[in-house]
Amino acid sequence: MMLCALALIAGCRQDMHNQPKYRPLRASALFADGMSARQPVEGTVPRGALNEDEALFTGKVFGATVKEMPFAIAATDLDRGQERYNIFCAPCHDQSGNGRGMVVQRGYRQPPSFHIDRMKEADPGYMFDVITNGFGAMPDYKAQIDARDRWRIVAYVKALQVSQGAAAADAADSAPTPGTREK
Repeated sequence: MMLCALALIAGCRQDMHNQPKYRPLRASALFADGMSARQPVEGTVPRGALNEDEALFTGKVFGATVKEMPFAIAATDLDRGQERYNIFCAPCHDQSGNGRGMVVQRGYRQPPSFHIDRMKEADPGYMFDVITNGFGAMPDYKAQIDARDRWRIVAYVKALQVSQGAAAADAADSAPTPGTREK
């Protein structure tokens, strides 16, 4: 019995626990600058942060805003864009894009309507840049909304602009005739 207990105690080593190491942001005598935290090696890119597609991640190419979406937009993308819009944008811009959301009704500065000519003519890259970096009283959403979702929001806003400017006859022309199936 005593031999078994001695074997268990001998096997209970804490080398990994008691190893020499630096805790974050502690002083160090090893390095000339006296800091234990080291800067990343120049030219390295954190995992998941290699954003080579300039248009996709900035909305610009060579400093000019892109005029086309950087990927094809499907119906599922518009649905996702509407969902993200309702979460992040509608509190200020409202669900129709007129700029009279609940936050504005409670005193926040009113954003421009998406249905004015200036906004209708805005490049998708410009809208993406504003969502990414903010503008005026609008905060940036780079950290909260993934780049592809920001593009989906832009696509939804562009669709919203078209829908708000459409005449009732346009909707009737595109609706299926009763008794027929859509293809």
